Amino acid sequence: MTDPLFSVEDQVVLVSGGSRGIGRGLAAGFAERNARVVLLGREEATLKETAAAISKGRHPAEFVVCDVAKPDDITRALETVVDRTGRIDTLLNVAGVNRRKRLETVTADDYNFVMDINLHGAFWMAHGVGKQMLSQGQGGAIVNIDSLNTFAPLKGVAPYAMSKAGLQMMTRSMALEWSDRGVRINGLAPGFILTDLTQKLWSDPTMNAWGVANTPMRRLGVPADLVGTALFLASPASAFMTGQILYVDGGFTAGIAWPIPLE
Repeated sequence: MTDPLFSVEDQVVLVSGGSRGIGRGLAAGFAERNARVVLLGREEATLKETAAAISKGRHPAEFVVCDVAKPDDITRALETVVDRTGRIDTLLNVAGVNRRKRLETVTADDYNFVMDINLHGAFWMAHGVGKQMLSQGQGGAIVNIDSLNTFAPLKGVAPYAMSKAGLQMMTRSMALEWSDRGVRINGLAPGFILTDLTQKLWSDPTMNAWGVANTPMRRLGVPADLVGTALFLASPASAFMTGQILYVDGGFTAGIAWPIPLE
């Protein structure tokens, strides 16, 4: 028996960065549970393939081409979505990029590339969706994809860590301003997740061993591991929850795993 407390059935769910990786995994999880999913991304061919692949529920997945680094693209995309669906109930604000480099080699292009998508794009996407939710007068849920880097930054990804730190304050600031009108904003911070884009990194034996050793559950995650938390944050089950960051990381942030032998 399905518990309506955790239902996202018939919700209009917008997923930025929805064509691959974590975004695709979350979109599939919502589509399977009969949400009306709309994917946003930069590449039409990839969006089209993803929409077809995840359309397993009552509503076929849809898509709109949108580069979140361009505010005008966001405005146009949101207008298109609302014209089609009449409303937006949940935003999964996933789109994000990274460039791993030594700090002294980071260029202005590197910095702007990361910030324009991870922070500026996420802000204007949430800003536009939040205004739409306020105008609907029925509330809504925004889930921003945070990062382990807001618990402690990793070496070699300074602009990325900075962008996610800003995203965390954005989550809390929006919660302060909009929660009294029914729009809830929370963050989901994944641990180390295996996706097509990270497969090469984690296939390195040294990296894989380090990741597993420092994750108390002794494995790396997959996008499907994040679906339950995202469903919770988008459903009535989290109705009294806003401005929070949930780390879904296999226990990585629970403490430091040091190599001392235990009796």
